Amino acid sequence: MSKHRSAPTLDDVAKAAGVSTATVSRCLNNPQQVVEATRQRVLCAVDELGYTPNFAARVMAAKRSFTIGAIIPTMENAIFARGLQAFQEELHKRGYTLLVSSSAYRPEAEEEQIRTLVARGADGLLLIGHDREEQIYDYLERQKVPALVAWSFNPTNRTPSVGFDNRQAMNTLAQQVIALGHRHLATISGISKGNDRARLRITGIKDAMAENGLAPDDLFVVETTYEIENGAEAFRDLMSYAPAPTAVLCGNDVLAVGAIRQAQEMGLRVPDDVSITGFDDIELARIVSPALTTVHVPHREMGQKAALELIHMIETSASGRSVELSTRLINRESLQAATV
Repeated sequence: MSKHRSAPTLDDVAKAAGVSTATVSRCLNNPQQVVEATRQRVLCAVDELGYTPNFAARVMAAKRSFTIGAIIPTMENAIFARGLQAFQEELHKRGYTLLVSSSAYRPEAEEEQIRTLVARGADGLLLIGHDREEQIYDYLERQKVPALVAWSFNPTNRTPSVGFDNRQAMNTLAQQVIALGHRHLATISGISKGNDRARLRITGIKDAMAENGLAPDDLFVVETTYEIENGAEAFRDLMSYAPAPTAVLCGNDVLAVGAIRQAQEMGLRVPDDVSITGFDDIELARIVSPALTTVHVPHREMGQKAALELIHMIETSASGRSVELSTRLINRESLQAATV
C-alpha cells in the first residue's frame, strides 16, 4: 500500500536550493531582486520538486487576489484581441492573472459579470467604453474595486480611461473622404445605444459634413452588430437608396470587409464604383482585397498602458489618471476620389 505524498513546501525548495525561504519567495514574486545564479538554483529546485506556490497564502498575506477582470463586448472577432493580449502580458509581468468575460453587447449581462468578478475577489476591472448605468459605478466605489475604461477617452467621466477620441478619429477620416469629392456619404455602424464608441464615430462623420457645407441629416446610417455578414447585408440596403452613396464609412474593419464582399457580389468595383473605409486597423484590414483604408487604433499601447494604470490604482489606492492615445489614418486601396 503506497504512502500518500504531501505536496512540496516552500521549506523544501529552500533546503534543496540552499537558500532561505525569504529568498525563494523573492525569487518567485520579485525575480528582479535576486541575482541570476541564485534565481536559477531556486528555479531548478522548483522544477525538480514540482513545487506550486500557495496562492491562498499569498492572497491572505497581501489582502489581494492578484486577479484582474476584463469584460469585453464580444469575442466573436478580433476587434479587442490585440489590446487584450497586450493587457494580459503586462499583467503577467507583474504577477497578476486575467479573467475575461464577454457581455455580447448586453448591459444586463455586463452588470452581472461585474458583480460576479467582484464577488470572486477581483482586485480591479477593465471595462470597454463609458456607457453604463451610474449605479454600476456607485457599486464599484462602495466595493472599493478600481475600474478603468479603455477604447474610449473622456477625461470628464468619473471613471478614468486609457483610450482615444472616437469622434475626432472618425472626423479625420471623414474629412479626407469629403476632400476627395465624395458628397453622398453613408455609414455602417455598430448599435449606438449603450455604445459610446459607435455613437461618437457617427457624430464624427456628421461633424465633418457640417464643417464642409454638407447637411449632416443626409448621412445614411445603418446600425447593426459587428459581423461580416451583417456588414454585407447593411451595404446591400444602403445601395438601394437614391442617390446611392459614393463612399461608405464603416464603424469598424469587420463591417467594412462585409461591405466589400457584398459590393463584389453585386458587381461593383471598390473603389472605382464605391469607396469603403474601416476603423481599427486589425489584421483583416490588410489582407482583404482591396486593402482597407482605415483608422489605426494603437491597440497594444492601449492594453499596456491600461494594465500599468490599473495596477497603479490597485497598489496605491489612487483615483487613476486618464490617458489619451493618438490614432492615425492608414491609406490603402479601398478609397479614392469620387467620379463626377
